[in-house]
Amino acid sequence: MELYQLEYFLEAARQKHFTRAAARLNLAQAALSEQIRKLEAELGAPLFQRGRRESVLTAAGETLREHAEALLERAAAARRAVAEVVGLRGGRLSVGTVPSVGACVLPGVVAAFRERHPQVEVVLFEGTSEMVAQWVEGGRVEFGLVQMPAPTGNFEAETLWREPFVLLVAEGHPLAGRREVGLGECAREAFLLYKGRVREAALSACRGAGFEPRIACETSELETLRRLVAAGLGCALLPRLAAPPAGGGCVAVALGGGPVEREIAFLTRAGWAESPGAREMRLMVREEALRLSAGVEGGLLT
Repeated sequence: MELYQLEYFLEAARQKHFTRAAARLNLAQAALSEQIRKLEAELGAPLFQRGRRESVLTAAGETLREHAEALLERAAAARRAVAEVVGLRGGRLSVGTVPSVGACVLPGVVAAFRERHPQVEVVLFEGTSEMVAQWVEGGRVEFGLVQMPAPTGNFEAETLWREPFVLLVAEGHPLAGRREVGLGECAREAFLLYKGRVREAALSACRGAGFEPRIACETSELETLRRLVAAGLGCALLPRLAAPPAGGGCVAVALGGGPVEREIAFLTRAGWAESPGAREMRLMVREEALRLSAGVEGGLLT
């Protein structure tokens, strides 16, 4: 049963005459009669009582008319909904991200996107790079922002930026006045760790500098970590964009010696058909990263 057959059927029911209905549909009467016969054969019941002056619906035809009208209305609603998504006049855009990017890069992007397209609902899912990859693979989000290396799977990864780490210390800390510090100088410091791949990068950097860090506390909340640093509980290694602006009790000090950095990438399913909303959001994320980089000492390494 095809939608066009239902449209033909309903027009014949409205006109109560196959010749008039065929004229309204710009069809030959024989073509219309053939489609009605196919419907009757498929359904196993006559749909019309055919007469010389008019053809009226049978009981089976009346039942079909109720369902046909509902089906065609749902099909029209589906077309309208798709058109709204394509034209960014409605629908939903879901994005996955690691928390540091979600907190430091996406707020301005989402606000600007919503200003342009207020009828599109934007939903952010935050988690580890591995969690974001699972959401991408399962179709829960259209694309993800993850820290490289990308999790294994049927993915396509596109590097967005490479970002240096900084040492975050309290304003009153002896290192706060330094323009640059070697990580090896921090061997006796207490460290606060931000969970996830940032944690692994921080541990690897400390070990690469020749010491095992003394861990005072770990947290998965970025703002909590900043407040702990400001309270003097220890220092932290964070990506530059995750460090707070001047004030707030913390100071970000550049790291000298070998670079400590992370790579952020877009993650999509291989062969994924990008929606117009996702395409525009990705461009806006890239623009926001460049804008933020211009205001960051040392910039982002793109």
